[in-house]
Amino acid sequence: MPKSKRNKIVSLSKTKKKGREHKETIVKAIKEAAENYNSIYVFSFENMRNLKFKEFREKLKPTSRFFLGSNKVMQVALGRSASDEIGPGLHKVSKLLRGDAGLFLTNMPREEVESLFNKFEETDFARTGSVATEKVELLEGPLDQFTHEMEPFLRKQGMPVRLNKGVVELVSDFVVCEEGKPLSPESARILRLLGIKMASFRLHLICRWSPEDFELYKEALDDSDVESA
Repeated sequence: MPKSKRNKIVSLSKTKKKGREHKETIVKAIKEAAENYNSIYVFSFENMRNLKFKEFREKLKPTSRFFLGSNKVMQVALGRSASDEIGPGLHKVSKLLRGDAGLFLTNMPREEVESLFNKFEETDFARTGSVATEKVELLEGPLDQFTHEMEPFLRKQGMPVRLNKGVVELVSDFVVCEEGKPLSPESARILRLLGIKMASFRLHLICRWSPEDFELYKEALDDSDVESA
């Protein structure tokens, strides 16, 4: 009888070692990158879309490098205090790595970086739990955008529908979502079927560091206890 994979014993010491080695690799890579690029930025992101971010990263690969992952690991790499920072003032950058954030190291001119990040925006379908940006309501009557095969699926999403001579019909007004309220799984599916995109993937610059100076961007000043030098 073949052995069950479920019963396979995995040594915790091996998994811990692998995790530690991965973190050490990241720390080393960040330290090396800090020596090779002229400036370092901390950025935050909302509604991350991995494919779109990968495309953006590849576009800037010749002149820049991104790091995303554990904020704690990135902080360790840069230094958490003036005594262990790897560059003058980098502990200020380290303190701003919190929440959904990442590092961007580059040789690009400051103006070009700011322009790229400020203009970057990709719209996509909102996921479950995202906050609706508007109220969407469907009025009673035929739903010509849906085929008759979809009627059972729409009913499962809570929509009051029926087939009328092969046409999907809404028997009463139906609110898909309310502005400012989180989307349910059903609401997110219906919005996708309707082709309504409510999610906006954006990147926001928090600070810029170079060996000569450190700057906090205006949007980050209210939330930070770090002073701009």
